[in-house]
Amino acid sequence: MSVLVGLIVMLGMFVVVPAGLGLIDGPRPRGLLLLRRAWPLLALPGAVALWLPRSPTAAALAAVYALATLALALCAPARLAALLRPPPAGGPPGGLRSAAPSEVAVLTALVTPSVAGLALVAERAGHELLGFDLDILALTVPHFHFAGFAAALVAGLVCRTSDGAATRFAALSVPLGTLLVLTGYFIDDWAELAGAVVLTAGMWAVALPTWRDLRPGAADRVTRGLLAVSAAVLVATMLLALSWALGEATGLPHPNLTWMAATHGLGNALGFVLCSLLAWRRLRAATPSKETAPWPV
Repeated sequence: MSVLVGLIVMLGMFVVVPAGLGLIDGPRPRGLLLLRRAWPLLALPGAVALWLPRSPTAAALAAVYALATLALALCAPARLAALLRPPPAGGPPGGLRSAAPSEVAVLTALVTPSVAGLALVAERAGHELLGFDLDILALTVPHFHFAGFAAALVAGLVCRTSDGAATRFAALSVPLGTLLVLTGYFIDDWAELAGAVVLTAGMWAVALPTWRDLRPGAADRVTRGLLAVSAAVLVATMLLALSWALGEATGLPHPNLTWMAATHGLGNALGFVLCSLLAWRRLRAATPSKETAPWPV
């Protein structure tokens, strides 16, 4: 695993996931709250594994992190169950129907790190899981921290804050596009290109209301700047993703994986995800959510 990819993965492990978990409101299973507090400790073995040679030891350390991601995935059905039943007396209001698109995005965010965790174990063991070569597995790890977890979560937050056709489309198409890209690996490059088109459309549907609605309404210049950067970066980085997928499908010249990691990957990690999460933390600090109590699930 290259130094750049390893650093991006560590950013996802130690910053993106715990910061993102702190932004999830509504019903919070107790397991989710425990995982959020313990996440840096659980991520440490996985981070160590990144810098070891491929070996059983590295795979075992990666497996500790993979188990944490699987535990996080199990919070998704617990959250869904809480949404489908009446809230406890004095608890926050529930109900899935009114928040369905944003909840699809949030539930996707809870599940997708498990794909990254399993890919990390296989890559550190030197095992070509499901026919994926080791280079693809190495890039799957950051992809499902950022395009899987963070992008879906931000799409859900935008949908919940700025309701409209575009944001509902974003909350549904970002998870769908992520799934289609993954499925495309098993089918062919054209299926992967279709997934990239859907994912790009969803990400641009996140960028538009972020720029048009959320940025002007932010109370301070720093938050407005973070939202502006996150929206603008998506235009460029997703064009790169489209160019790569189109080149893979058609044979046209396109960036290689190393260049994609240094441009698309780094741009999304720092310009979109990190700026988005910092902006949303500032927005939440300015208008704290009342839906903070855990639900007994």
